[in-house]
Amino acid sequence: MLTLVHARQSRSFRMLWLLEELEADYDIRLVDIRRADGSGGPDPDNPHPHGQVPALIHNGAVVTESTAIALYLTDLFPGCEMGRDVGTPERGPYLSWLSYYSGVAEPAAIAHMTGWTASNAEAARLYQAMSERFIATLARQPYLLGEQPCAVDVILSSSLMWFRGILPDSPAVDAYIGRMAGRPALARAQARENG
Repeated sequence: MLTLVHARQSRSFRMLWLLEELEADYDIRLVDIRRADGSGGPDPDNPHPHGQVPALIHNGAVVTESTAIALYLTDLFPGCEMGRDVGTPERGPYLSWLSYYSGVAEPAAIAHMTGWTASNAEAARLYQAMSERFIATLARQPYLLGEQPCAVDVILSSSLMWFRGILPDSPAVDAYIGRMAGRPALARAQARENG
């Protein structure tokens, strides 16, 4: 059985969405987390080593961090639209985008959102390069890997839906957000989030 360790109105929503995309059978374990406003706090029912979300429990194994959970889930459902199977031509680009999101895109976006790019030239350069890469990719194709979405699209678009300012203004990015926002699995995830 899959159990998503989840806090409402948090980053773990993207894994709730991904589970719906996979049409997986799963449970949700709601936990408390420390919020940016200082509310909340550690929850003894949360197995994440930092008391954050998301975490995924599967047959006693705990997986943390969004991109690791995405890879775990898409490998658990071979042939699914959201992953790219081992041995297929898109496996390398899929792994690269997963790693790029967690290793480059998210840190660069946080640097930009916190104002660090205004005072640090290297942080500003990395944010600019990251933004240009996403915009150029989405200007030439509908999703990060081409014609079909993948788990990285769920992660990126959910971040953009939460805070559009992660990337500069771009018609290509706005159209991408619109495509992802229209997915039936997103509506199902929102219903579970609010249910």
